[in-house]
Amino acid sequence: MLADIAQYFRDNDLFAQHCGIELLEAAGGNSRARMAIGKHHLNGVGTVHGGALFTLADYAFAAACNSHGTVAVAINCSISYVKAVPSGVLTATARETSLGGRIGTYSIDITDDKGALIAIFQGMAYRKKETMEDLLIMRVKQ
Repeated sequence: MLADIAQYFRDNDLFAQHCGIELLEAAGGNSRARMAIGKHHLNGVGTVHGGALFTLADYAFAAACNSHGTVAVAINCSISYVKAVPSGVLTATARETSLGGRIGTYSIDITDDKGALIAIFQGMAYRKKETMEDLLIMRVKQ
Protein backbone atom coordinates (compact mmCIF):
# COMPACT_ATOMS: atom_id res chain seq x y z
CA MET A 1 0.00 0.00 0.00
CA LEU A 2 1.10 3.56 -0.72
CA ALA A 3 2.87 4.77 2.42
CA ASP A 4 1.49 8.32 2.57
CA ILE A 5 -1.88 8.95 0.93
CA ALA A 6 -1.92 12.52 2.25
CA GLN A 7 1.39 13.30 0.54
CA TYR A 8 0.14 11.74 -2.70
CA PHE A 9 -2.84 14.15 -2.71
CA ARG A 10 -0.67 17.13 -1.73
CA ASP A 11 1.62 16.43 -4.67
CA ASN A 12 -0.94 15.47 -7.31
CA ASP A 13 -4.15 17.46 -6.81
CA LEU A 14 -3.25 20.50 -8.86
CA PHE A 15 -6.69 22.11 -8.59
CA ALA A 16 -6.56 22.05 -4.79
CA GLN A 17 -3.09 23.61 -4.98
CA HIS A 18 -4.43 26.28 -7.35
CA CYS A 19 -7.24 27.08 -4.88
CA GLY A 20 -4.82 27.37 -1.96
CA ILE A 21 -6.12 24.33 -0.09
CA GLU A 22 -3.78 22.53 2.29
CA LEU A 23 -4.33 18.88 3.23
CA LEU A 24 -3.47 18.48 6.90
CA GLU A 25 -4.06 14.73 7.31
CA ALA A 26 -5.66 11.71 5.69
CA ALA A 27 -5.86 8.23 7.17
CA GLY A 28 -8.36 5.54 8.11
CA GLY A 29 -11.32 7.06 6.29
CA ASN A 30 -10.84 10.52 7.79
CA SER A 31 -9.14 13.72 6.69
CA ARG A 32 -8.75 17.43 7.38
CA ALA A 33 -8.04 20.21 4.89
CA ARG A 34 -7.66 23.95 5.38
CA MET A 35 -8.17 27.00 3.17
CA ALA A 36 -7.23 30.57 4.07
CA ILE A 37 -9.83 32.79 2.43
CA GLY A 38 -8.43 35.21 -0.12
CA LYS A 39 -10.13 37.79 -2.34
CA HIS A 40 -10.19 35.24 -5.16
CA HIS A 41 -12.46 32.98 -3.05
CA LEU A 42 -15.20 35.62 -2.73
CA ASN A 43 -18.42 35.89 -4.73
CA GLY A 44 -20.16 39.06 -5.91
CA VAL A 45 -21.67 39.82 -2.51
CA GLY A 46 -18.37 39.51 -0.63
CA THR A 47 -18.71 36.08 0.96
CA VAL A 48 -16.93 32.83 0.13
CA HIS A 49 -18.17 31.45 -3.18
CA GLY A 50 -20.18 28.23 -2.93
CA GLY A 51 -17.84 26.64 -5.45
CA ALA A 52 -14.85 27.35 -3.21
CA LEU A 53 -16.64 25.74 -0.26
CA PHE A 54 -17.60 22.73 -2.38
CA THR A 55 -14.01 22.38 -3.62
CA LEU A 56 -12.62 22.45 -0.07
CA ALA A 57 -15.11 19.79 1.09
CA ASP A 58 -14.63 17.68 -2.06
CA TYR A 59 -10.85 17.62 -1.55
CA ALA A 60 -11.26 16.44 2.05
CA PHE A 61 -13.78 13.85 0.81
CA ALA A 62 -11.37 12.56 -1.86
CA ALA A 63 -8.51 12.24 0.61
CA ALA A 64 -10.69 10.45 3.17
CA CYS A 65 -12.25 7.94 0.79
CA ASN A 66 -8.92 7.12 -0.85
CA SER A 67 -7.07 6.85 2.46
CA HIS A 68 -7.66 3.09 2.65
CA GLY A 69 -5.36 2.67 -0.36
CA THR A 70 -8.01 1.69 -2.92
CA VAL A 71 -8.93 4.17 -5.65
CA ALA A 72 -12.32 5.66 -4.84
CA VAL A 73 -14.32 8.07 -6.98
CA ALA A 74 -17.36 10.18 -6.14
CA ILE A 75 -20.72 8.90 -7.32
CA ASN A 76 -22.90 11.37 -5.43
CA CYS A 77 -22.25 14.59 -3.51
CA SER A 78 -24.39 17.29 -1.97
CA ILE A 79 -23.70 20.36 0.11
CA SER A 80 -25.79 22.51 2.41
CA TYR A 81 -24.57 26.04 3.07
CA VAL A 82 -25.28 26.96 6.68
CA LYS A 83 -23.58 30.31 7.23
CA ALA A 84 -21.91 32.91 5.00
CA VAL A 85 -18.34 33.90 5.79
CA PRO A 86 -16.25 36.73 4.27
CA SER A 87 -12.77 36.06 5.69
CA GLY A 88 -10.62 33.86 7.89
CA VAL A 89 -9.50 30.25 7.66
CA LEU A 90 -11.87 27.38 6.89
CA THR A 91 -11.32 23.76 7.85
CA ALA A 92 -13.03 20.77 6.26
CA THR A 93 -13.16 17.69 8.48
CA ALA A 94 -14.16 14.46 6.74
CA ARG A 95 -15.27 11.31 8.47
CA GLU A 96 -16.30 7.98 7.08
CA THR A 97 -19.87 7.13 8.08
CA SER A 98 -20.05 3.72 6.40
CA LEU A 99 -17.85 1.41 4.38
CA GLY A 100 -19.23 -1.75 2.88
CA GLY A 101 -18.05 -3.57 -0.20
CA ARG A 102 -17.49 -1.06 -2.97
CA ILE A 103 -19.49 1.86 -1.52
CA GLY A 104 -18.43 4.29 1.21
CA THR A 105 -20.28 7.28 2.61
CA TYR A 106 -18.72 10.37 4.14
CA SER A 107 -19.78 13.47 6.03
CA ILE A 108 -17.67 16.60 5.79
CA ASP A 109 -18.17 19.63 8.03
CA ILE A 110 -16.66 22.96 7.07
CA THR A 111 -16.02 25.25 10.04
CA ASP A 112 -14.52 28.70 10.38
CA ASP A 113 -11.60 29.63 12.62
CA LYS A 114 -14.03 30.17 15.53
CA GLY A 115 -15.51 26.68 15.13
CA ALA A 116 -18.82 27.87 13.63
CA LEU A 117 -20.40 25.50 11.11
CA ILE A 118 -20.29 26.97 7.60
CA ALA A 119 -21.37 24.04 5.40
CA ILE A 120 -22.22 20.32 5.52
CA PHE A 121 -21.16 18.10 2.63
CA GLN A 122 -22.30 14.51 2.11
CA GLY A 123 -20.44 12.25 -0.30
CA MET A 124 -20.75 8.71 -1.59
CA ALA A 125 -17.76 7.00 -3.20
CA TYR A 126 -17.33 3.91 -5.34
CA ARG A 127 -14.19 1.85 -4.76
CA LYS A 128 -12.52 0.65 -7.93
CA LYS A 129 -10.23 -2.35 -8.31
CA GLU A 130 -7.06 -0.25 -8.69
CA THR A 131 -4.97 0.73 -5.72
CA MET A 132 -3.50 4.14 -5.04
CA GLU A 133 -0.10 2.55 -5.56
CA ASP A 134 -1.22 1.52 -9.09
CA LEU A 135 -1.99 5.20 -9.77
CA LEU A 136 1.40 6.26 -8.53
CA ILE A 137 3.12 3.70 -10.77
CA MET A 138 1.12 4.93 -13.78
CA ARG A 139 2.09 8.55 -13.01
CA VAL A 140 5.77 7.65 -12.83
CA LYS A 141 5.57 5.89 -16.21
CA GLN A 142 4.03 8.97 -17.88
